[in-house]
Amino acid sequence: MSLPISLEFFPTKTPEGAEKLRAVRQQLYALKPEFCSVTFGAGGSTQDGTLQAVTEIMGEGFSAAPHLSCIGQSHESIRERLAAYQTAGIRRIVALRGDLPSGYGLGGEFRYASDLVAFVRAETGDHFHIEVAAYPETHPQARSPMSDLDAFVAKVKAGANAGITQYFFNSDAYFRYVDDLHKLGVDVPVVPGIMPIASSTQLMRFSDACGAEIPRWIRMRLQAFGDDTASIKAFGLDVVTDLCDQLRNAGVPGLHFYTMNQSAATMEIVRRLALF
Repeated sequence: MSLPISLEFFPTKTPEGAEKLRAVRQQLYALKPEFCSVTFGAGGSTQDGTLQAVTEIMGEGFSAAPHLSCIGQSHESIRERLAAYQTAGIRRIVALRGDLPSGYGLGGEFRYASDLVAFVRAETGDHFHIEVAAYPETHPQARSPMSDLDAFVAKVKAGANAGITQYFFNSDAYFRYVDDLHKLGVDVPVVPGIMPIASSTQLMRFSDACGAEIPRWIRMRLQAFGDDTASIKAFGLDVVTDLCDQLRNAGVPGLHFYTMNQSAATMEIVRRLALF
């Protein structure tokens, strides 16, 4: 049973890092990803590295989508970025509100991701396929689960084509979220974001920052392994493969892997799922 796979990378800051990422990508291309996305730092701090990585991926024969965050940006700065993307032949973007860099005021001419989506459509028509973020366990800054659902609906009404979720480990949260969106009349694809588990400390740090819940039984098992990296990785592969299997059996539209610029865990999960 085939299932579309997409991959996320982050821009590197050194020539050595860029070379390592090229090698990782070459390994992961065996999965025949539908597209690869490349993140965009807080306040646009890595935007040049984002464009460079995206153009490299396209040159390697695969579709690529830069993340575009609007917080702290002006209409003109986003207009210039969109023009650069069009010139580079990019046809897909991931439109996000984004996070503020620390110590940064709330400035900028965009307040929400829906404002950015509407601006992209007004400026470029249907040139871009637009993905937006979705939060099955509710965005950490949302006033309520309902207001968070309303925010996703607003992004779709503004012109978003699909959603990619924050990672999660409880499939029921995803199923409930999609059901709630359907009740609100939203039927665009919402692709689950998948986070392989390679390091418990890294996972705890990310999850605390982004509001993704680690179920207590998973957290307790990871803590019990202590510094036993091999056991953490083996357990993580079992947990995440099982999650992906549940999602696949329920007919999800695809799986989006947060690779963390590593290939081994994603490759092994997809191999276990017999998707390549």
